[in-house]
Amino acid sequence: MTAGLAPVIAATTHWLTRAYPSDGGPAQAARLLAQARQAATVAAWLRYPTSLDAGLLAMVGTGGSGGLDRVMRRDEHVEDDANDRIWRGWVDEIVASWAACLLSDPRLAADAVAATAGCEHAEAGPRDFGRLTTPDAEDSRAAALLRHPDLVAPVANMHRANLIERLRLDPVEVG
Repeated sequence: MTAGLAPVIAATTHWLTRAYPSDGGPAQAARLLAQARQAATVAAWLRYPTSLDAGLLAMVGTGGSGGLDRVMRRDEHVEDDANDRIWRGWVDEIVASWAACLLSDPRLAADAVAATAGCEHAEAGPRDFGRLTTPDAEDSRAAALLRHPDLVAPVANMHRANLIERLRLDPVEVG
């Protein structure tokens, strides 16, 4: 993974798992984390497909979680400490929105994973996005909130049209 994407993927994954938590204990929290990380990784690879894109992101930074927090009506989120403010600064709104789309729509997830096959980041190592594209019953249970189309709609709809355009899909067919 390109070093420039690591903090964005980590922070966006963290935001997703805090916004849509699992209620089943540590094992389910780990399953939720894996699914959110896979979705954030695919979304980041789509958004920043080259090393140059990731390098520019590292220089410029992201917009942070402010827009997402407002959509989730968390304008006045309580920061745990100074580190909370730091990781929130690395959240990428579009990556989070696209990840929410992927988690709540199996077809988009499959198309997105296929679209990343040729990107520079995919060359770095094995590509296993099975928890994203073919979750088992335990994965689905662990990420019930994050995979529920109605619950993630406020976040997913923020940039869904851009994802459909990036994947070159027919908006009418996707629905």
